[in-house]
Amino acid sequence: MTLLAFGINHTTAPLAIRERVAFAPDGLERALAEARQMAGLSEVAILSTCNRTEIYAASDAEADQLLRWLLDHTRMGEEDLENCFYCYRDHEAVGHMMKVAGGLDSLVLGEPQILGQMKSAYAVASQAGTIGAALHAAFQQVFGVAKRVRSETAIGENPVSVAYAAVTLAQQIFSDLKQDTALLIGAGETIQLVARHLKEQGIRKLIVANRTLDRAQQLSRELGAEAILLADIPEYLPQADIVISSTASQLPLLGKGAVESALKKRKHKPVFMLDIAVPRDIESEVGELDDVYLYTVDDLHAVIDQNKKSRQAAADKAREIIAEGLSHYLETQRAQDAAATIRTYRAQAEALRAAELAKAQRALEAGSDPEQVMSQLARSLTNKLLHPPSAALRRASAEGRSQLVASARELFGLDESAPPQNDGASNTEDGKSERE
Repeated sequence: MTLLAFGINHTTAPLAIRERVAFAPDGLERALAEARQMAGLSEVAILSTCNRTEIYAASDAEADQLLRWLLDHTRMGEEDLENCFYCYRDHEAVGHMMKVAGGLDSLVLGEPQILGQMKSAYAVASQAGTIGAALHAAFQQVFGVAKRVRSETAIGENPVSVAYAAVTLAQQIFSDLKQDTALLIGAGETIQLVARHLKEQGIRKLIVANRTLDRAQQLSRELGAEAILLADIPEYLPQADIVISSTASQLPLLGKGAVESALKKRKHKPVFMLDIAVPRDIESEVGELDDVYLYTVDDLHAVIDQNKKSRQAAADKAREIIAEGLSHYLETQRAQDAAATIRTYRAQAEALRAAELAKAQRALEAGSDPEQVMSQLARSLTNKLLHPPSAALRRASAEGRSQLVASARELFGLDESAPPQNDGASNTEDGKSERE
């Protein structure tokens, strides 16, 4: 059975594709059952976030069967996904899952939410009955490694993007964002990231202002925000505890007078303002007002640069932890692969023991000398246990397969310095065991 990690993410597919492949939470169990049936999967779990959709499966089926199901489920054409998807197999699949859970494959290096999202994907699949032994073992190893990454490195402690740094700075002013309203000016990529980070931190309300309403509405639909035009900002500004702006305007959008008027309506409740735009969207004089904490993008650069170095060092350590975790997973899997052989060998030995013991008991009941019976029992059992490997080793030696002979010495724990036994005597005993 092959383990697969199949999907798309922010590095391989644009938002327009990712949103079409995303799975709604309320339809996830149905999709899991459908994937298992239609794609021929033995086990399956689905991780779906704003930055990735990944399907983890254990199956004898090929990856193209999974692709065909996904295309059918999403009603997309093959040309839409042919250059976007990736597929990892077996240990590479588990290694990829570890990178994802550890935050090494995220848009923001080390972002902490992804581990919780992966745990949720596992829980939903477990509830749906689509998790079996293979995926359970993989996920448990992945969660253990991700926990080590979080506890033994500083990968998730420092912001590494302007957007993430902006939200972190806002949290220094307002410790509980669940009580606050944020006004975001612009609808470009940076503002989109800021909006997502604020949403992840539980911001009470988001207002998105943009020059064109459709762009603001697009982001608002994704994040449950309110969309307004730039002209409406003075009306909404008194509601805003946090104002973050990033537009391409060549002239300031917020002046000292408008902010001063909003502060009066707020009864001088503090406002955090961050102007990420170049040229600036907020007049520098706004920073002179009491109860306004105004920062520019330059105030973030030193923090970001330092934190990038810090996170990169942590990421290197995280990769070492993942390599160790993957090695442990592979050792465990190989040990499990040997378990069936060990069970069969033990059963065979037990059958021989039972047969020889029964023969000895019959001899004792017939009045044979107990000492001779015990000696014969030991000799017969030893010969029958040793005959198959002895015969196999002779064939291997005759055929020049010296590696098998060397492996046998390791397998049986034979001291290389021990003198070889008389092979003729061994032949005699083997022959005797075959006649008995």
